[in-house]
Amino acid sequence: MNNTQDMDIFLVVAPGLENALAEEARDGGFDVTEVIPGGVTVRGDWTEVWRANLTLRGATRVLARIGSFRVFHLAQLDKRSRKFPWADVLRPDLPFRVEATCRKSKIYHAKAATQRIERAIAETLGAPVSSEAEIVVKARIEDDLCTFSIDTSGESLHKRGHKPAVGKAPMRETLAALFLRDCGFDGSEPLVDPMCGSGTFVIEAAEIAAGLQPGRSRRFAFENLATFDSGAFGALKTKDQRSPPAMFYGFDRNDGAIASSRKNAEAAGVSNISTFAMQPISDLSPPDGPPGLVIVNPPYGARIGNKKLLYALYGTLGKTLTERFSGWRVGIVTSEPSLAKATQLPFLPPGPPVAHGGLRVKLWKTAPLR
Repeated sequence: MNNTQDMDIFLVVAPGLENALAEEARDGGFDVTEVIPGGVTVRGDWTEVWRANLTLRGATRVLARIGSFRVFHLAQLDKRSRKFPWADVLRPDLPFRVEATCRKSKIYHAKAATQRIERAIAETLGAPVSSEAEIVVKARIEDDLCTFSIDTSGESLHKRGHKPAVGKAPMRETLAALFLRDCGFDGSEPLVDPMCGSGTFVIEAAEIAAGLQPGRSRRFAFENLATFDSGAFGALKTKDQRSPPAMFYGFDRNDGAIASSRKNAEAAGVSNISTFAMQPISDLSPPDGPPGLVIVNPPYGARIGNKKLLYALYGTLGKTLTERFSGWRVGIVTSEPSLAKATQLPFLPPGPPVAHGGLRVKLWKTAPLR
């Protein structure tokens, strides 16, 4: 496989947000070919793999599909894995590991399949096998078709590489980005988060507005592959930062959360367009200027806070927004429909459930409040 040959690139996403990621990928100029539960397939070469990791805000990880073949028993898997051109993609001097899954196939023993493939690669390429390796070859044997993919991301892409302080029950950056997109946020309007925690929504919004690439501060597993070209990858990185027309505001009752948010905004390079202050919901008022988006990930009661007290909190939030935020749109992320309804806000039908920290949450959003 050469660097300019097109392949399937699978963008993994939190279930429930596939369409939002597909829209982001299309807007980013990627060639979207399929949307399935758990991800989006695009076509492209290795440059597109690097670009997906660097620029897509909603993808959890990026898998490069490097080849497939039919296989009906382990001896055949062994033989075909030995003939596979591993040297085109993997380096002989770096450790790797294999993760195999088997479904509806004559080969049904994933552990045996893993061992055969690992041994085939180690003996033909000379690369060492290590359970700690950052380079992961994924083998999926489904309906007797074995497909090899490489995890090109390494650490999950929600780890942007510039967030030193994390609060409890944080919203993952990848989810925050897609929830923002789902609310119609494009960076041109102000944003307020009245319970900002460690600042994820505010910082993500500020980065979108400033045109900052989400992967600019971190490294990726693909940098350890034989296909990597540091010059070509460097050319994909943009240095210029737009000056957005709007500002981004975070509030929280907890002074520790505000300190964390400020530290994170500084590290992300958006402290000049974001502002954080300690205040309760009841003191919330809209900033000067045009209306925009209020987005909030309040406690759900499953992990943080007592549910009975939460009804009052959501009620106060709804009342404050209804009375003071005319013209603003609202987005609330919660696992409890009854809590969302306690705001008495005029919600549109909610989106699909999304897996978040062991819970299934939904985004409840409104049209501009009247």
